[in-house]
Amino acid sequence: MKTGAPFPPKANLVLTRTSDAPRKLVFKAWIDPKQLAEWWGPRGVTTTIREMDVRPGGAWRYTMRAPDGSKYPFDGVYVEVSEPERLVFDGAIHGSPDQRVWTEVTFAEKEDKTEVTVRQMYSFESDATRGASMGWNQQLDRLMEFLARL
Repeated sequence: MKTGAPFPPKANLVLTRTSDAPRKLVFKAWIDPKQLAEWWGPRGVTTTIREMDVRPGGAWRYTMRAPDGSKYPFDGVYVEVSEPERLVFDGAIHGSPDQRVWTEVTFAEKEDKTEVTVRQMYSFESDATRGASMGWNQQLDRLMEFLARL
């Protein structure tokens, strides 16, 4: 199991949410492109999945579109896929290789619930990294709402 970013992080983020949904269902919401597009991104943002090859070495490409029409592309690769415990992906935002983002997501069973922890490390510091906590909190709220509807 690989842990930690392959670069010295200049910023990082750790968030946790707990869902009543079973771990397998929560994990699937992260690896099924159709489900992911339903909840990925902050409130008001729509996400188009361009490629999602969920396996180590597989590509992950998506674009988030803000209500004002601004587009935020992400290109990445899955580093680890350990169903249903863990996902790790390495990527770049805005198509810029100097703006790397390392993301580790764990799915832990806690009694009859699933605890999702997102740990993200950035090779840069910018408005994007400073706003990441707000965006991820909204995104994880959307995930919990999505899971409650299943």
